[in-house]
Amino acid sequence: MNTKISRRKILASLGLLPFAGLAATGQFSKPEDTVFVLVHGAWHGGWCWKKVKVLLENAGYPVYTPTLTGLGERSHLLHEEVGLDIHIQDIVSVLEYEDLKNVVLVGHSYGGMVITGVAGKVAERLSHLIYFDAFLPENGKALKDYLPGNNSENNQPQEKRDWKVPPRSTAAEFGVREKEDIEWAEKRLGPQSAKTFMQPVTIENPIPDSIKKVYIQLTDDSPWFVEAAERAQKNGVQYYKFLGGGHDAMISQPEEITTILKSAIK
Repeated sequence: MNTKISRRKILASLGLLPFAGLAATGQFSKPEDTVFVLVHGAWHGGWCWKKVKVLLENAGYPVYTPTLTGLGERSHLLHEEVGLDIHIQDIVSVLEYEDLKNVVLVGHSYGGMVITGVAGKVAERLSHLIYFDAFLPENGKALKDYLPGNNSENNQPQEKRDWKVPPRSTAAEFGVREKEDIEWAEKRLGPQSAKTFMQPVTIENPIPDSIKKVYIQLTDDSPWFVEAAERAQKNGVQYYKFLGGGHDAMISQPEEITTILKSAIK
């Protein structure tokens, strides 16, 4: 497969062909005060952004990839009372303690729940909200509310279910294709507290229109992400569609994802 042809087709499908030369020459604008904070999805950790982080930093952007409580290198902190509110506070604390401003806040998958709650707390620190094949929650709704039929096994009374939700059986189910990447990811995926999926998001303050909102659709086989993408478009959210890298495209197609992220903040 010819990489250059593939890259051109991808850019054309995204409506990004005018940026093709810029991507090749590194001539994207590099605002020094723009900071990327990349929030991972369920069962993952900050580790999943490793490739994209390097590429964004090489392009001149400061990048933070925090890991949510109970996951990744913080898996020793996992317990049944870890909920969405704690994960929201994880990110709020990063923004406040690092005194970050003009933040491009990216949420992957479950991370869409997290970044929405963060925006309701510290909107003044944000310039962009990017939903990366992510849930796009409305105030007062939990992740479980967007599952088909709302019939998740975790939508059960606490005494009837395990409080730990295991990840998918293989990283390939997240769309990771290369054997090396699959083995690397599977060593790092881990269980997550069911409370994170059951607890509704509370948007404490209205998210101002000054924050640019973007939705990047990576898959079309998960009805909850398809619904989120359609709702985003109806609400006038800037929209990109890239089906070439799977749900974990930041692992399988990091260069293309970096190009999209840089283009989305122009």
